[in-house]
Amino acid sequence: MPHPRTLLQGLVAAMLIGMTGAAQAHFQMLYVKDTALARGEPLEFAVVFTHPFAGGPTMVMETPRAFSHTSAHGGEKIDLRQYLRPVQWQSRENRATAYRASIPREVVRSLGDHIFVLEPEPYLETEEDVYIQQFTKLVVNIGGVPGNWAEPQGLPVEIQPLSKPYANWTGGVFRAVVLADGKPVPFAEVEVEYLNHAVEIDNNTFGQHADVTAPQASFNATSTYADAQGIITIGLPRAGWWGIAALDIGTTKTHKGKPLSQDAVLWVQARDMK
Repeated sequence: MPHPRTLLQGLVAAMLIGMTGAAQAHFQMLYVKDTALARGEPLEFAVVFTHPFAGGPTMVMETPRAFSHTSAHGGEKIDLRQYLRPVQWQSRENRATAYRASIPREVVRSLGDHIFVLEPEPYLETEEDVYIQQFTKLVVNIGGVPGNWAEPQGLPVEIQPLSKPYANWTGGVFRAVVLADGKPVPFAEVEVEYLNHAVEIDNNTFGQHADVTAPQASFNATSTYADAQGIITIGLPRAGWWGIAALDIGTTKTHKGKPLSQDAVLWVQARDMK
């Protein structure tokens, strides 16, 4: 058991890192309508860099560096960049370049877990003069057959789920461990944000109606810290999509002569009991 003073020092260090990190509430979305499917079917992705709770603004994306899929039972990684196409995504505040991807059924026809990973080009946040790069994961399950949902993908930064990201009841608890270069990150700063507007994927837009009204701005993106083992525990109080981002945990700290925040993002879907 670490000494309490050591724990306190680690927490203070994490807080100081968070204060100097990239702008809060930026989330790289990797969206599909459903992550728990009865059978394999074509998947339509929306790849948008935005503020999910507010439904905007949306930031301009450059062509992603990588977009890949790992098959249901630990198969080889497949490059999906050929399926990406740029679109103009309409948020509640602006229109900006994002991406769509139509993934054929052949890619996700096998039963089990399918892991999708996006590595975007770093984005320059001009207000803070810092680059943000969010390595983003989404897990889709076919047929309820368990698979490799918990396996790390060897990313510079990532969130390794300790609970199935696609099988969560509303009001439940989700657990994961924050990793950088495959090792847990103690006291990592983590933001959690609810996707608060409908995704009208066929129209490349967010719906205007907000599902939830925040009582105050601090509720738009809630914050927590991983524990001394890098583990995070998060409640899921409402059905829908929850984005989890571990901020500024990468060992690469600069890009083009400016500070770089490498963040890990995982999307989790919660369902109501009916």
